[in-house]
Amino acid sequence: MNAKIRLYVQHPLGEGQPVPLSREQAHYLFGVMRLSVGDAVALFNGRDGEWQAEVMEAGKRGGTLACRLQSAPLAVPPDLWLCFAPIKKARTDFIVEKAAELGVRRVVPVATEFTNSERIRQDRLQAHAVEAAEQCGGTFVPEVTGLIRLDRLLSDWPSGRRLLFCDEARLGEHMTLPDREAAGPWAILIGPEGGFSASERDRLAGLPFTHPIALGPRILRADTAAVAAMTLWQAWLGDWT
Repeated sequence: MNAKIRLYVQHPLGEGQPVPLSREQAHYLFGVMRLSVGDAVALFNGRDGEWQAEVMEAGKRGGTLACRLQSAPLAVPPDLWLCFAPIKKARTDFIVEKAAELGVRRVVPVATEFTNSERIRQDRLQAHAVEAAEQCGGTFVPEVTGLIRLDRLLSDWPSGRRLLFCDEARLGEHMTLPDREAAGPWAILIGPEGGFSASERDRLAGLPFTHPIALGPRILRADTAAVAAMTLWQAWLGDWT
């Protein structure tokens, strides 16, 4: 059994476990992908790893799959959050997709003083995270939270979690990376297109858990900065080493 199609489900997965399909899932598998009884589908739910499943019932409005064997264990990424100020719709979608691909546990949209977008569709962004995991072979899906104000995020910051503060005002400065032995929970903070305000920057720089950093000698767009920061962190402190 070698499935070419991966599908995210919310149902528990295990050997012999039947998995009912929603109408939308049945339409995708049987109407769009033209699968039929006996065909294979790879399933994951973000908790039980990836399972090879077989189509047992196929209909226009529903169907049933049955788990046969586990093809990959759950691969949980390092305890990293990506906090970012939402930007234009397509570029915000891109940031969430890349966060799922590069490996974070939580995606936190943040409202700053200069954030252009004051609303997000949390359900839509979560769906983008799911789709990214489906396409890149991931077995874990990061949680996308609702939009939170930066001041509230910092006031309620969890003890023991450090923050990599990507400060555009440090453009061109020497990049000072955290101590490589600084293991444990981390977060990355990416600002809006207009940058952080002076008061926000002062507060961030004065917090004991922040590590300000410059992302090279060139100005980066917010979505590029997010990818660059996640890549840097994963290569230096994450699971790429």
